[in-house]
Amino acid sequence: MINGMQDDSKKRKVNVKMSYLKVIQTKEEYIKACDILGSLMEENPVSNTPEGDDLALLAVLIDKYEKENFQIPELDPIEVIKYFLDEKGYEKKDVIGIIGDKTLVSRIFNKKRKLTLEMIRGLVEFLSIPIELLVVDYELSN
Repeated sequence: MINGMQDDSKKRKVNVKMSYLKVIQTKEEYIKACDILGSLMEENPVSNTPEGDDLALLAVLIDKYEKENFQIPELDPIEVIKYFLDEKGYEKKDVIGIIGDKTLVSRIFNKKRKLTLEMIRGLVEFLSIPIELLVVDYELSN
């Protein structure tokens, strides 16, 4: 206390720092929040510290804004598999033992038959595909 007044300098510093922790409502706020997040990440704060909590909370706020404002189309699981095969230098024949025999692989890639959970598990392990990209419903072709 100074002359009967409480020293609020610590409180002001926290309030200035916390001012960016608010619900993101505009594109400008989103861009600013992403810039701040980048700066916070460069500081590499430790989890369960005020700085680490700020980083985590800001990431949640950014994620919420992105989910509400950016529509990401669901990817076709067969196209995802083709992409990962190509990226890793494999061909369709390389998944014969994982999906089944040659005929079954052909039916899957031509969308005459759907992937089973067992096939998905094998592909996830073999190609390191995030499982959520393969457990999406898709239309079969006639």
